[in-house]
Amino acid sequence: MTRLPLLLSLLFASAAMAEGTLKNIQISAQRAEAIGQRIWQNEGLGKVENLTVWNRGEDFPSLGIGHFIWYPPGVNGPFTESFPQLLHYLRKTTPLPAWLSSQTDAPWRSRDEFYADIDSPRMVELSTLLQRTIPQQTQFIIKRLHASLPAMLATLQNEEEKRQVANRFYQVANSPGGLYALIDYVNFKGEGISPGERYKGEGWGLLQVLKNMRPDTGETMAEFIRCADLVLTRRVDNAPRDESRWLNGWRKRLGTYAPH
Repeated sequence: MTRLPLLLSLLFASAAMAEGTLKNIQISAQRAEAIGQRIWQNEGLGKVENLTVWNRGEDFPSLGIGHFIWYPPGVNGPFTESFPQLLHYLRKTTPLPAWLSSQTDAPWRSRDEFYADIDSPRMVELSTLLQRTIPQQTQFIIKRLHASLPAMLATLQNEEEKRQVANRFYQVANSPGGLYALIDYVNFKGEGISPGERYKGEGWGLLQVLKNMRPDTGETMAEFIRCADLVLTRRVDNAPRDESRWLNGWRKRLGTYAPH
């Protein structure tokens, strides 16, 4: 299988880096495809109709295998808006429908409006685009992980804390199932560096998971899952509105990170 080193080549500033050591993680095309399919299963049960959804209780549609967020006009939510970033990525290799090329905000202002439009020509074009670009969407998700570690470390002031976070990142990445867990969690709940993604000052992204991990437990993935559960439970406890309905599904998703 051909290797795709540009998909995932992760650098970090740690004691090893200070000595000039470069750490790279490479992922094969076959493994990338499998990870993309697992993310699609997590987000949309692997169903084509779930590539274009608007969940009840949310202010935005969720699109593609990663349920990328696209805000309607005038909506400035707390979560990172990832669908416009995906479109920018796709433009490099894929022709976009004319209406989508010129669209900045989601063209639907409500969930009802979204589903009233579900069989329209433009929605069919959108669904078709998302179906035929699953490999590109997977690469987009993986590239987000590529950038996540330097971005997380840039928010930390303490050199020892940077070293700990970097070491835990690579400890997870080198564990069975760990690379999938990192890629999925960043797509699922973000890096944890956006000031807007906080409830009562507490984030729930990958950075928060890594910072809470205990060293040398001998059970890296079990510890990663425990800490992810901790920060997601804390998010629900701190949320300004009831998010408890999501927690069981989130925990089921974390269960897929356990080695099989």
